[in-house]
Amino acid sequence: MKKSLPNGIKPCREQDVIQLLNRSIVKQGGDFVSNLPSYLLLKLFSELFFHRIFFFSMNTTLGKPAPDFTAPTDNGGTISLRSLRGKHIILYFYPKDDTSGCTAEACDFRDNMQRLTSSNAIVLGVSPDSPKSHDKFKQKYELNFALVSDESHEICENYGVWVEKSMYGRKYMGVERSTFVINPEGVITHEWRKVKVPGHVDEVLAVLS
Repeated sequence: MKKSLPNGIKPCREQDVIQLLNRSIVKQGGDFVSNLPSYLLLKLFSELFFHRIFFFSMNTTLGKPAPDFTAPTDNGGTISLRSLRGKHIILYFYPKDDTSGCTAEACDFRDNMQRLTSSNAIVLGVSPDSPKSHDKFKQKYELNFALVSDESHEICENYGVWVEKSMYGRKYMGVERSTFVINPEGVITHEWRKVKVPGHVDEVLAVLS
């Protein structure tokens, strides 16, 4: 969702802010914040508030009930989040089947499944791929957990992980690699966004022990 600034205020370009701050530091001997022009302070505050603080609060889910969903899975199945109450749910979102980072993450969950199940946890992977794509991905790597198909992006949007991304100057919408731990009562207790795959499953296991 695009955020709007107050009337008359335009978004600051990062390079403009840096240049102005640098000039102020040199001219004002380090006490640059109190000596910034009032219009710049207002623009900086607006930019930070609307594009950082407000956006963050919109996407923070800790302590809230996990958004429920019913969706197709691999192997022609259907799964409802509500039906899994009573267990810890590791709900992780990834961009695309059978790509390098997503494969490494899936295989890490696969290889640690015994440790996860001993903590009364189940794993669900979610991506915009089709159930047919999930079938191939799961069979190729012998994954031992369900893969949820979210072709409409509705689940991703409800969890705040369908975001604008950029690659080589091209902007597009896609999945921000994220993981949520949902307790047996259906409340989100932990979340990781912009996940780095190496060591991530160990991070998840640490909060379950």
